Amino acid sequence: MSAPRAVVFDIGNVLIEWQPERFFDAEVGEARRRAMFEAVDLHAMNDRVDMGESFRDVVYAEAEATPEFAAEIRMWHDRWLDLATPRIDHSIRLLRALRAKRVPVFALTNFGVETFALARTRYEFLDEFDKAFVSGHMKVIKPAARIYEMLEDATGLKGGDLIFADDRADNIAAADARGWRTHLFAEPQGWADRLVAEGLLSPEEAG
Repeated sequence: MSAPRAVVFDIGNVLIEWQPERFFDAEVGEARRRAMFEAVDLHAMNDRVDMGESFRDVVYAEAEATPEFAAEIRMWHDRWLDLATPRIDHSIRLLRALRAKRVPVFALTNFGVETFALARTRYEFLDEFDKAFVSGHMKVIKPAARIYEMLEDATGLKGGDLIFADDRADNIAAADARGWRTHLFAEPQGWADRLVAEGLLSPEEAG
């Protein structure tokens, strides 16, 4: 089988760590964080942002609706860059090694319009994709089939032309269903090894 024609990266937990629970454990303690996450579905709140709703409006409305945890919930907006950290350096090196070899590289990411713009102020590599497919602009989030179809339509690539790394099994399953080559991301070395196995990078380039 020939090598894939393009590589698709998720961003959260592939290029940038995204562990809100870890942030809140450090800020308010594990017990209060657990109570807050039981009282309000903050990940569902974030999905609304990733679907294109206003970042501030969604978070602040949730804070107003949950006064017991209002100050903490507002941190999701006011300190968002402290939630979305640190960068995953080895993955970024892989992105750049692919670009150096003129392999097309795309992002396919659940990210809000405002949060992606905010992330770009800190993470310069977010401007290094051939194209970033950002759910907030597309008004659909993974693992809905439509977001994968939109990438295919825009790039003219499909099936085994594409190899996709994502940390969530449901997102990988949706890509599998379209015939994409996929890698369930756990740590960057495994992704590096897969890119070597697919013939896209040498072991030295993937180091």
